[in-house]
Amino acid sequence: MLQEVSPQRQTSRRKRGRSQAPRSAEPGQNHHLRVPFITRKIPCHDLLGEESLLKIEATADRILAEIGIEVRQDAEAVRLYREAGATISHETGESWRVRFEPGMVREILKTAPPRFTQHARNPANNVEIGGDAVVFSPAYGSPFIMDLMGQRRYATITDFQNLVKLGQSSPWLHHSGGTICEPTDVPVNKRHLDMVYSHIRYSDRAFLGSITAPERAADSIEMCRILFGPEFVDNNCVIMGNFNTTSPLVFDGITTAGIRTYAGAGQGSIHLPFLLGGAVSPLTMAGSVAQCLAESMASCALTQLVRPGSPAILAGFLSSMSLRSGSPTFGTPEPALGSLVMGQLARRLNLPLRCAGNFSTSKLPDGQAMQQAMMSMMSAIQGGAHFILHSAGFLDGLLSMSFEKFVMDCDMCGALHAYMNGFEVNDDTLGFDALAQFGPGEHLFSTDHTLRHYETAYWESGLNDDSTYENWAENGRVDAAQRAHQRWQSTLQSFEAPQLDPGIDEALQDFVARKKGSMADAWY
Repeated sequence: MLQEVSPQRQTSRRKRGRSQAPRSAEPGQNHHLRVPFITRKIPCHDLLGEESLLKIEATADRILAEIGIEVRQDAEAVRLYREAGATISHETGESWRVRFEPGMVREILKTAPPRFTQHARNPANNVEIGGDAVVFSPAYGSPFIMDLMGQRRYATITDFQNLVKLGQSSPWLHHSGGTICEPTDVPVNKRHLDMVYSHIRYSDRAFLGSITAPERAADSIEMCRILFGPEFVDNNCVIMGNFNTTSPLVFDGITTAGIRTYAGAGQGSIHLPFLLGGAVSPLTMAGSVAQCLAESMASCALTQLVRPGSPAILAGFLSSMSLRSGSPTFGTPEPALGSLVMGQLARRLNLPLRCAGNFSTSKLPDGQAMQQAMMSMMSAIQGGAHFILHSAGFLDGLLSMSFEKFVMDCDMCGALHAYMNGFEVNDDTLGFDALAQFGPGEHLFSTDHTLRHYETAYWESGLNDDSTYENWAENGRVDAAQRAHQRWQSTLQSFEAPQLDPGIDEALQDFVARKKGSMADAWY
């Protein structure tokens, strides 16, 4: 009967005087994987066949043609749709029903770029969005901060700045994000200025601007003109807005005016229906996907009517629900399948895609949080998403940001870099010489093949504890959340902001001060 032998016993038995294994690289370094964005080297997963995809596309066309989109309080958007050939019926007050003949929206979208560059103030951190490029960005929009004990408090501008710093410090994120949390200690009508300035001051990566009012979108773009120069902004994408439709099938005037503001300046925009199955979309996933496609296409089309060629990202936020309580249930398998199909539909439209992320409804950075996050995040990876918002920090159904989960998610993103890198098959990687050098029964630690590859062969976590039980117990039995807590605190203590030209910094601060001084505080 064969007896299983531990790796430690095998190693000690086979040393036989040879040199010991080379010391491994420092955990979490992985220098060979550090890139400004991921270039996908693995295929996307096509879940549905042609017949099913055609049915979904036909239903999306039917939604747009027979039911249509209600546009509220934006006569200019209605005018643009009408001039493009849409049928308009006036509902009540400042509300119009806009209907599109089958195929019309797809024709409009042909001028949208399938891939584009969003420039960062550090050109080394420019990101490509579309094609085989994948960009990870932090979570977005939470009003609360959740601590390690599950206690929740309102987020502040200091929290916002600290999350920007953590994102800047992670080699596994590529984008600074947008409203990483809502800084509730700053007036609603002024906080966008502090948030955009914080992205510029504490990060040298690309970022998202404000979308809560068209004038705030304009302020975000104007700050970029100060940072990059007006001519550069006029000719390049340097900022994007993340816009939600009001599902089901409503575009409110603040949203469409914001979309027009970004598109008119040649800047990028993300067009996201937030669909809760059974509440604002059909309970069945095929129906939710069809509605998602219809809403996102019609929203993307508005950008091309304003300025053909302006960057637009098709998007989908698909969620199941607990119909007993009415609560969203993130990180479940059905929306993950929906994200795979959204990837197929985006490729057929030749548009970049945003979907899924590290979603969770857990109130702690625990096993539930990471199980749900992985289910959701892998759907974006396998489905072919290009811009993945909510890659780090998402907890409590997006109501809360967690510093600990932010760090844990970043570590997962590092693993996904290696996963999407695939592996090569050639004479060297097949490793025949590693086996042949010493022959049967001998360990491979000191072979030439191992010495050539040991620093780059495997991704190495910067957070996991892979030691023996005895070592773990002797070192205090620290779990993953506690390690993440220690990590984010030490990261902030050692953080140094990237250099920013003093003249530009002064001009930005002057702009913020003048804008704030021009209006009274508004808290709602």
